[in-house]
Amino acid sequence: MPLVTSGVFPVFNIAFKIGTKGRASTEQEMVLIKEMETFQIAIDGNVEEWTPMETEGWVRRLMTGKGFSITLNGKRHVGDPGNDYVANTAWKSGLDCSSKCSIEFPDGSKLDFDCIVNVSAPNGGDSTAVSALECELMSDGKPTYTAATP
Repeated sequence: MPLVTSGVFPVFNIAFKIGTKGRASTEQEMVLIKEMETFQIAIDGNVEEWTPMETEGWVRRLMTGKGFSITLNGKRHVGDPGNDYVANTAWKSGLDCSSKCSIEFPDGSKLDFDCIVNVSAPNGGDSTAVSALECELMSDGKPTYTAATP
């Protein structure tokens, strides 16, 4: 993946990796999830609000917590270790849906986090379409964000 130091970049330059051995995955067991077409990051912040007398009715706020999820939509690719791992969690529950995830951004920054794999479509689509794979990788605890080095 080329390093982007300024300007815009195509979304396909973002690399997603999933741990194929769940939370016990080593660096060698972190693999790309092939055939993903779209991705969306949604951050959910918990904001506490209060209105002390001295602010004359103006609200004060403090970010007290966060969570995020990554939604991936693509095609089911049987035989790809990342795609197979994600698809197979559709039929599991509890800790068997827990894994590690890593996202490498084009500017060189990286996000590593524990996640819950929530598969919404392990297969399916029109009879003449390529079968779908859709999932949400939901953060589980505080991630590790490594900023790009200039």
